[in-house]
Amino acid sequence: MWSFYVWAAAVAAAVPPAYGAAVKKSESHFELRHHDNMELQLELKNVEQRCPEIAHVYSLEERSVRGFPLWVLELSDHPGQHEVLEPEFKYVANMHGNEVVGRELLLALADDICSRWRAQDTEVQRLINNTRIHLLPSMNPDGWQTATLAGGTDYLIGRTNNHSVDLNRDFPDLDRVMYGNEIRQLSRNNHLLDQLNELDVHPEPETVAVMNWILSIPFVLSANLHGGDLVANYPYDASRSGASQEYSASPDDLTFRSLAHTYADNHPQMRNPHRYPCVKGDMTFGDSGGVTNGAAWYSVKGGMQDFNYLASNAMEVTLELGCDKYPSRDRLAQLWQDNRKPLYEFMWQVHTGVAGIVRNGLTGLSIPDAVISVRNVTRVNATHARNSDIMHDVTTAVDGDYWRLLTPGVYEVTAYAEGFLPLTHTVRVTNPPHASAALRRDFALVPITEEMLETLGQDVTYEDEYKDALEAALLDRLQRQ
Repeated sequence: MWSFYVWAAAVAAAVPPAYGAAVKKSESHFELRHHDNMELQLELKNVEQRCPEIAHVYSLEERSVRGFPLWVLELSDHPGQHEVLEPEFKYVANMHGNEVVGRELLLALADDICSRWRAQDTEVQRLINNTRIHLLPSMNPDGWQTATLAGGTDYLIGRTNNHSVDLNRDFPDLDRVMYGNEIRQLSRNNHLLDQLNELDVHPEPETVAVMNWILSIPFVLSANLHGGDLVANYPYDASRSGASQEYSASPDDLTFRSLAHTYADNHPQMRNPHRYPCVKGDMTFGDSGGVTNGAAWYSVKGGMQDFNYLASNAMEVTLELGCDKYPSRDRLAQLWQDNRKPLYEFMWQVHTGVAGIVRNGLTGLSIPDAVISVRNVTRVNATHARNSDIMHDVTTAVDGDYWRLLTPGVYEVTAYAEGFLPLTHTVRVTNPPHASAALRRDFALVPITEEMLETLGQDVTYEDEYKDALEAALLDRLQRQ
């Protein structure tokens, strides 16, 4: 078993011939095979060297238990920085160390994006010019090493990290907080981490690294790549009642189902109702279009998917990429062909819905941490329209920019910020394929002044909706003081 120091020395001293000085920067020598933890870093570095204008390799703050860095490849036209109104996207793989397909697919995706960028592929150029993409090929390098040393044939060996902890059960259980808020009819429905009084156990270093990553970058959309079945899984992962199987819809159930279908519909087998199940007698998910609600399949407490949704603005689905968790090398090429298109199509979904900037209407300065709430008012027929709040808000990033993924329809979008009057815009979302940006809708909020406070005490007639909004904003401000 390598120690971290042996591994670090090997990285510094040994560079395979494919990465030597004789290789031209524009050439790709990537091959679909199983890459060890040292080779994984070298493959990412190779992409960075071939495409330095769009690629940047970095590691998360925490290392694995054994000391392996958690390497990330960033792909953007301005790597290393968040650009205003450019959405952040991430793929995470190999969370379970013995589920290796996603690990190799993300390396293949990184190489493919770089090669297509260098070939001036217009689709990839538009994607990179308008999106900041982060690829984490291995969240659990220790588990990968354990699984590989055991031959990669056991269904469980290597699943956990080096402390024998399942990382997809190790995140703070925010579902229980959310369900508790629903029972008590509390309005709080997002960014719930501060509602936890204490954690039952301290999360593992790999979990802490990803939690800090999620909370430090304004991610909009994400997918977690697993293995063991073939289905796109969406929140909630934990059941409301505590039952082992129970459909537990999130407020964004319609959008999550659409996101899951984007992947399944573009995969040649995921939605096939005639394919054989992974385990004889089990369901194949083909009859449901290749998608499933997580808790309806089986309830998971402490999963990363729901943590993204309830602790940040990110919407994440879990992608099960095949029955075989550790397939032989000769099967990787077909797995790449099956998943190449859906991997790209899913990334394009980060440009759906509505996005914009919230500013102070008097000074023009951006307003961070403003709240964006949405009501669905889509017409269902000639005489009836929906009139339902989506009870999950998002907040603006440090530059006042926001992104709200939505399915096609008509919505009332409202921006709130402490000390400002709320403002509502009605938008029609269409989500054209491969759009370079979501529908743009900015907000210029009017600051609440002392004169407004005095006016509220006078007997003045207002439009009911305006007065209600003004009073609600003032009440919220006074309650916070």
